[in-house]
Amino acid sequence: MKFSLPEVLQILSTEVAGYAVPIVDLIGVQTNDPYKVLVATILSARTKDETTATAAARLFKEAPDLASLAGLSEEQLATLIFPVGFYKNKAGFLARLPRVLAEEFNNRIPDEVEPLTRLPGVGRKTANLVVAVAFRKPAICVDTHVHRIMNIWGYVSTKTPLETEMALREMLPSKYWLTINSTLVAFGQGTCRPVGPHCDRCVIAMYCPRLGVRPRKEPRQGKKTN
Repeated sequence: MKFSLPEVLQILSTEVAGYAVPIVDLIGVQTNDPYKVLVATILSARTKDETTATAAARLFKEAPDLASLAGLSEEQLATLIFPVGFYKNKAGFLARLPRVLAEEFNNRIPDEVEPLTRLPGVGRKTANLVVAVAFRKPAICVDTHVHRIMNIWGYVSTKTPLETEMALREMLPSKYWLTINSTLVAFGQGTCRPVGPHCDRCVIAMYCPRLGVRPRKEPRQGKKTN
């Protein structure tokens, strides 16, 4: 069958409903708190969701808001978030976060990508995820799963996640922006894994270029919705 992005994403949205929810999305739904979404996203970089979840729970017990976070030392933060990846670096980011937010943003979490990237430990992937999950504003978070799977499908031909983000901003209809990350992260962790993918049980195997199906490019959509 010819590859059709709307059809594939519709199938996957149903499929991943039974998968584990990415931890940042889960925290967003449970708390509706931009502070907790931001902190959890910083913790989640290069860290398994299970580890992020337990570390975030410990941290939020001691620092449920920005004011209480400011009262913790870098050493205390490192102890609380261990063993997330690069925990010492992330403890430093979190220790500096309250001051930067106070001095530059009047203690408010920015709701746009560019201002968010001025915060300690926040790159474009983190910023896009915070905008999408915490504020429900159109943003395309491209992690390794989104970058990898979109290239497998042939929807983009890019070498880096940043290139993929820029391409998707031009090509992907905006109605998919808020959900593309959570859908493909869940699918990439559960089925289309980078090592040992479960192609035998894949619900979109009939569309997959990896298995010999030629992709059909969708018309360039810009930022318009379909």
